[in-house]
Amino acid sequence: MHFVFSRARTMFVVAALGLAVAGCGYNNIPTEEEAAKAKWADVQNNYQRRADLIPNLVATVQGYAKQEKDVLIGVVEARAKATQVKIDASQLTDPDKLKQFQDAQNQLSGALGRLLAVSENYPDLKSNQNFLALQSQLEGTENRIAVARRDYIEAVRVYNTELKTFPGLLWAATFFRSNKPMAEFTANDNAQAPPTVKF
Repeated sequence: MHFVFSRARTMFVVAALGLAVAGCGYNNIPTEEEAAKAKWADVQNNYQRRADLIPNLVATVQGYAKQEKDVLIGVVEARAKATQVKIDASQLTDPDKLKQFQDAQNQLSGALGRLLAVSENYPDLKSNQNFLALQSQLEGTENRIAVARRDYIEAVRVYNTELKTFPGLLWAATFFRSNKPMAEFTANDNAQAPPTVKF
């Protein structure tokens, strides 16, 4: 009888400790960290989708605008550089790595912008169905990238806040000492300057 009572009491204590640990935020840090990593995977997926569209876009433009060789080469080179800069989830705490990734993607965005601007000079290209479809897919992908980046920034904010506020601060100082704040995207230099409007 004493053994049964002792075992029941032990099970009750274990269950109570489990509830106490679960209820006081112990799981918040790993949960928020995994959420931020999942959002980062979305960011990478959307940038990869953009990179996959570029060869078809370049080929289509090249068929109409062979004399725009420098612009086409710039896009191909920027794409190659952007796809070489990779960040896995373990590197999300390194702001320099994230900046390298962001800079490579910004260069690609700039090269794509120049390519699309060139298309304005070629009415036949602008009316080509393949080009229009690719341009539409690219615009949709850019929107997805913006949403994925916004969601990642928010997930990182929640995770970083959890590391700095009570009770997460206590868990970070004891059980999750190796967890570091994650890096966020920053606005590029052009975002600070007002746009130029020409009529």
